[in-house]
Amino acid sequence: MEPIAYEQSHRYRLRHSAAHLMAQALTELYPGVKLAIGPPIENGFYYDVDPPQPIKEEDLPRIEKRMKELAKLDMRIERKVARDRDEARRIILEDCTLGQGEETALYKLQLLDAIPEGDEVSFYDQQRFTNGKLRRFIDLCRGPHIETTKEIQAFKLLSIAGAYWRGDVKNKQLTRIYGTAFETQEELDAHLHNLEEAKKRDHRLLGRELGLFMFSPRVGPGLPLWLPKGAVLRDVMTDYLKKEQLKRGYEPVITPQIASIRLYEKSGHILTFKDKLFPFMEDEEKETYILKPMNCPFHIEIYASHMRSYRDLPIRYAEFGTVHRYEQSGEVTGILRARGFTQDDAHLFVTPDQLEEEFIGVVDLMQAVLKKLGLTDFRVRVGTKDPASDKYVGHDDNWAMATRAITDACDKMGLEYHVSPGDAAFYGPKLDLIIKDALGREWQMGTVQVDYNLPERFEIEYIGEDSKPHRPIMIHRAPFGSMERMIGLLTEQYAGAFPFWLAPVQIAVLPIADRHVEAAQALSARLKDTIFDTRPLRVVVDDRRETLGKKIRENQHQKIPYMLILGDRDLEEGTVGVRSREGGDLGAMSIEGFLALAMG
Repeated sequence: MEPIAYEQSHRYRLRHSAAHLMAQALTELYPGVKLAIGPPIENGFYYDVDPPQPIKEEDLPRIEKRMKELAKLDMRIERKVARDRDEARRIILEDCTLGQGEETALYKLQLLDAIPEGDEVSFYDQQRFTNGKLRRFIDLCRGPHIETTKEIQAFKLLSIAGAYWRGDVKNKQLTRIYGTAFETQEELDAHLHNLEEAKKRDHRLLGRELGLFMFSPRVGPGLPLWLPKGAVLRDVMTDYLKKEQLKRGYEPVITPQIASIRLYEKSGHILTFKDKLFPFMEDEEKETYILKPMNCPFHIEIYASHMRSYRDLPIRYAEFGTVHRYEQSGEVTGILRARGFTQDDAHLFVTPDQLEEEFIGVVDLMQAVLKKLGLTDFRVRVGTKDPASDKYVGHDDNWAMATRAITDACDKMGLEYHVSPGDAAFYGPKLDLIIKDALGREWQMGTVQVDYNLPERFEIEYIGEDSKPHRPIMIHRAPFGSMERMIGLLTEQYAGAFPFWLAPVQIAVLPIADRHVEAAQALSARLKDTIFDTRPLRVVVDDRRETLGKKIRENQHQKIPYMLILGDRDLEEGTVGVRSREGGDLGAMSIEGFLALAMG
């Protein structure tokens, strides 16, 4: 049974109604407040408002209290459809704004104007009797909503932020109030607990505390600077995937950071991806260049550099390619959503007979990667073309064949999946692995796409067994998705306490006194000569003149998996005192015993 889409769920309607309930409370607490828009979002809802006086975080409990009072009134929530635009305008001016005039109705009138002619204009009406008089709150909205405010019991207002009207920095900045709602108090409590946990796991804070990466206002938003420990972490992940790819027949390639605009005109990205492109550049010969937003057209050019035979296929090109995409500053979220990031990108060129086997091989690699990273709780989504949208390129027949190839491969592998219309790439359908993290949050990470259209646009060919030219099929894939996003996820998944194989520093050697420093350095050198998972062990010596207790606390705070303590008795007996990040004091061990424990 396929899961119900969030937009069709009761929770979506509940949160939509909670947003309206908050708006109603605001109109009573802040007379003259201008209401803009208040939709449900992934984990809650918000409402953008233009208040007559500033609303602050400390005001949220008062607003919440009024919402609870209103919810208890058990107001029916009824949908009303305007007969025409004139009636819709009258309802906005007289009912939605309590007759306070066009200035208060400013945003609602603009929303009305944005609804296409011929489309239905609907309102939601919350009614109650107070002292024998009918009181109403009506809001312009397409819905859907629940039936009565009495259902809105388990909710919480969370925060306040600024938001430009319609997301345009040229417009006025409004006050955005965020909240969330659930069907039960138990679900709400669990969510609030997870939010507190999420604050502790925030990759932006941990990235700074652990010395993984930083941002600089002089560099710009969304452009991370990787510090030594973060660079090591990237190297470990890159080395692992490169080794897996070599075993599976991938060949490495490297492509430039800029390219002629003609390359992306040919691929179609200029039209379909224009909002994400950084400004164009011209050289002295008036050739226009763009900063690389994706790697696939480069790999096609490499394929097309000479004629291919069916005996050459499949060809698998892999690149850790850095790309840049313009994300709005308000959308940038640490390294989870950055403007510059590195994709573990690969493109496979296959014959129709090879498509299913190669697709299954890619999904198998993605599953192996997630298992290695400890991300074993995931679901499979097949993104298909939205027949009502014009954002896609290519013939319907190609789309049908590509979609069938994905679903047939999933069936053969025994993978349960749900189909999500509209989630395809502009050139082809795709399979996404949606990962659930330690807090129950979902992340779209690894992806694999089947593409009949770019080979056609670039007119690439191979000579078949019949000595005639044929069109190859492309598979696009990225198990990590992006290096930055995966590291951000892993940082939050493990709260910075990375598994031993992945930890930037695996072992800290702590000499108790100055007389133990020389032995600590010798032990460090010995450990660094030990190979684990194809790389030397990563070891530091903490020889600061601090107390042992302080060294232990600070190395524990850095989430280093093991600390080895050296004192007089250890030197005499040839042992080390072992402390584990999770297990605490494990007692004295021989070096051999410790290595068997750590590397076993």
